[in-house]
Amino acid sequence: MTFQIKNLNKSFGSKIAVNNISIELKEGQILGMLGRNGAGKTTTIRMMLELIPKDGGQILWKGRPFSKKNVKIGYLPEERGLYAKMNVLDQIIYFGMLEGMDRKEAKKEALKWLEKLEISYAAKKRTEQLSKGNQQKVQLITAIIHDPEFIILDEPFSGLDPVNADMLKSVVKELIARKKTIIFCSHQMDQVESFCSQICILKDGNLIVSDELANVKSSYDYRYLELETAATHLKDYLEHKKYDFTQDNNRYKLRIPRSEKIYQLISEFGEKFELHGVSLKEPSLHEIFIERTGGEVIA
Repeated sequence: MTFQIKNLNKSFGSKIAVNNISIELKEGQILGMLGRNGAGKTTTIRMMLELIPKDGGQILWKGRPFSKKNVKIGYLPEERGLYAKMNVLDQIIYFGMLEGMDRKEAKKEALKWLEKLEISYAAKKRTEQLSKGNQQKVQLITAIIHDPEFIILDEPFSGLDPVNADMLKSVVKELIARKKTIIFCSHQMDQVESFCSQICILKDGNLIVSDELANVKSSYDYRYLELETAATHLKDYLEHKKYDFTQDNNRYKLRIPRSEKIYQLISEFGEKFELHGVSLKEPSLHEIFIERTGGEVIA
């Protein structure tokens, strides 16, 4: 494996923040790292970036210690890390030079990315003059200007309107196409599903899920059968049979054990009720997350 976390531990006093977690990624894979607030995601990232020391375990890149000496790292933090009074272009160049680029190369790349993200007009503006969404674009450019091999994106779509979110999605897709190895942290489960081949879920410092997304879904004990009908007595029937279901007007969503003979069940419903629509769906990542962590996603 290209990237490995082995038996990583971190405590703050008596509080265990990260408890013996292990994660592996191949080069070019993108991992969705999920968890409610306080699950251990930020602590793990800070240990990866050597911002705080680990208590035990290893973090490796191609068998060597994971550090800026051995791998080019890009990091987009959830919190803004920009200088409010500095103009945008100078700021991006400065961050590029911190990563070893010369000024000419950094300026060329900065102008390219400003144009790509449609904020060339803001090059000479102070960062504080930009909207929250445009500041997020600048922050992303500073994270990837030096063409890193390994990228950590922490809530990259925070504060973006739909148009700008789509623009940043295209950048993430480009990074994936260029075989960058990425850790993607987000509370937006639909984004994780669209980008990530692997997921891990942390809860109270423990790694409770770690696998390919397709395997996680197929190993889930339930699927969802969606029925659409004008028959008002379907609700009474489902309640009488003690089905686990939700209703939205004339649409019903049933939680069906994977062991159930689903097509026989669909046939039985079709004989008893006039159905206008039937679909069978795997659980969404959002539904799996809620069940495994015991609560809604909290941003």
